[in-house]
Amino acid sequence: MSLMESMPLPALYARIRHHVPAIEWPAYAGDIDAILRLKRERHAVILAHNYQTPEIFHTVADIVGDSLALAREAVNTDADVILLAGVHFMAETAKLLNPEKTVLIADTRAGCSLAESITGADVRLLRERYPGVPIVTYVNSSAEVKAESDICCTSGNAKKVVESLGVPKVIMLPDEYLAQNIAKQTKVEIVAWKGHCEVHERFTPGDIAELRKSYPGVTVLAHPECPPEVVAVADFTGSTAGMIDYVGKNKPARVALITECSMSDNVAVAHPELEFVRPCNLCPHMKRTTLPKIRHALETMTYEVTVPDHLAARARASVERMLAVK
Repeated sequence: MSLMESMPLPALYARIRHHVPAIEWPAYAGDIDAILRLKRERHAVILAHNYQTPEIFHTVADIVGDSLALAREAVNTDADVILLAGVHFMAETAKLLNPEKTVLIADTRAGCSLAESITGADVRLLRERYPGVPIVTYVNSSAEVKAESDICCTSGNAKKVVESLGVPKVIMLPDEYLAQNIAKQTKVEIVAWKGHCEVHERFTPGDIAELRKSYPGVTVLAHPECPPEVVAVADFTGSTAGMIDYVGKNKPARVALITECSMSDNVAVAHPELEFVRPCNLCPHMKRTTLPKIRHALETMTYEVTVPDHLAARARASVERMLAVK
């Protein structure tokens, strides 16, 4: 039994009381109670990305984190069923690492602009154009693209993965801004693809300037999927896990997380003493996952995520190579 399952509903509400008014709690409580019961009955775990809403992240999730943390923890779970509260490529990754388990996603429309920006055919054409150059693919990509790649990376370990290859030049897919931001940190030449995250690409240096004007003393933390000119004017750049670590260690009195909306809400639960300025952008795909949809997924065992056999082994190898990088 997980910590969440052992906590009574009032204790679970206490975790999110700053984000869910008491009058709204009954609308959530029934689904939460049913989900906790269904997890026991199905021997299921819920993996939730940091961009999930607080009522999911802090009441029904068993494992939370960024893409790298979820990928690592997916390998270690002994559950029969994994429900991925996130987007489709994350569920595919969980399935790649747990081929014998049932992997569910609550809404089949939960996609990703980055994953949709490139295909396996595109990767094959890049290999023809740059023969012998290794391809490093961000986990925000389909299993088809992972299968055509040499190794995967996340925003948190991209530099380490790139340099682990010991080569002077790599191709990095599909996020152009992540590739450009990593290129500034390493001597390895990086060839980028022109994919963008629809959440992070909308932030501008002007947004940061306005933040600093409106909230004096604010500490600005930017995700590396943001444009390089945004990263240049931030105080810190890192993955969602990196942002969480920064806040926990430095405890800036006033902080702005330049990323998806729910990130600040979830970090604020652990740091109610800090002021979180929220100049966020909403990810419509992350917000497709709701408590009622999670409940329905566990009740009906839908929607199951599978990876075709002809892709699975090669895609899994790319992810496992990433996980082997220390």
